[in-house]
Amino acid sequence: MTDTYQTKGLRKHLVEDLRCKGIKDKYVLDAVMNVPRHYFVPTSLFGHAYTDLPLPISCKQTISQPYTVARQTELLDIKPQHRVLEIGTGSGYQAAILRYIGAFVYSIERHRELYENAKKLFQTLSISIASRHGDGYNGWADFAPFDRILITCGATEIPQNLLKQLKINGILVAPIGEEQQQVMTKTIRLSETEFETTTHGSFIFVPMVKNTE
Repeated sequence: MTDTYQTKGLRKHLVEDLRCKGIKDKYVLDAVMNVPRHYFVPTSLFGHAYTDLPLPISCKQTISQPYTVARQTELLDIKPQHRVLEIGTGSGYQAAILRYIGAFVYSIERHRELYENAKKLFQTLSISIASRHGDGYNGWADFAPFDRILITCGATEIPQNLLKQLKINGILVAPIGEEQQQVMTKTIRLSETEFETTTHGSFIFVPMVKNTE
């Protein structure tokens, strides 16, 4: 895998595009600038790696468009050494963005093929991310509680297991709604029983489903 002057230049243009679309967090923009997205897309789609579009990957899933990745990451308000649970590893790009910012990332993927591909890619790129094949609805209790939780697929509601694994003052970001369209939500855990939720625009994600393997 190589990262050329051309791909670095394309990322620079992408960052400027994201800035124009309202992404302000310097750390998020730095991560987009420094994590080569073309490593995470199918080779046949290399020419589209730095367009602000979602792209198909294996198992009828997608790598989210860069704006969506940046917006979700911005809403998480990541600080170095935060423990972040990601539900839906997919290509691994979002996890790599979180890790670049300095989070300790724990990522769950229900499709075994995607899990194995991402794990191999993380090893090849020497990106330290804990990943597992499993059901995202269950979270990852062994490493809970988490400072942040990110759901990268559309859920009809936030699974209670995930809310239980969020620290007090922790943030959970998830697209919530029906399959055709979801609303990006940011939920802050105020206490053991109190949560505050705000909404941040409409998006379209592949649906979150229980693992059947």
